[in-house]
Amino acid sequence: SLLYLEAEEKLVKNYFTLIITAGGIVKNGDKTLFIFRKGKWDLPKGKIDKGETLEGAALREVEEECGIKDLKLISYNTKTYHVYFDNGLPILKETYWYNMTSHQDENLKPQIEEDITELKWVKRENFNEILNNTYPSIKEIISAQS
Repeated sequence: SLLYLEAEEKLVKNYFTLIITAGGIVKNGDKTLFIFRKGKWDLPKGKIDKGETLEGAALREVEEECGIKDLKLISYNTKTYHVYFDNGLPILKETYWYNMTSHQDENLKPQIEEDITELKWVKRENFNEILNNTYPSIKEIISAQS
């Protein structure tokens, strides 16, 4: 029932600190851009600044984390959730993902200050390398890619 759902939502919001982020699934022809951060493959994303739109945050974060200039937002893709603990506090991260394109193959620059150490364009047939070392929410997104 609706009342039950509202009570459940209130419980979740009271227990977790909600962080809203936005990011990009960036394509260059048949390749997708992945970042390597803290020992795992990921997709570029980050927190929304005050007054910023989800789309604006997604574009800015991908640009900052990847040093990419030739970036075009195409459409909304999906929303994912994941839970983690920060100093013992439970965090619920809600991420809005957008389809993007770029033709910039070279001069990508990982944002070292965000612990990003590598950037890689990966063809679909090579997604296993990513799937073997990534997060469940990223696996969901990758599996949904056509």
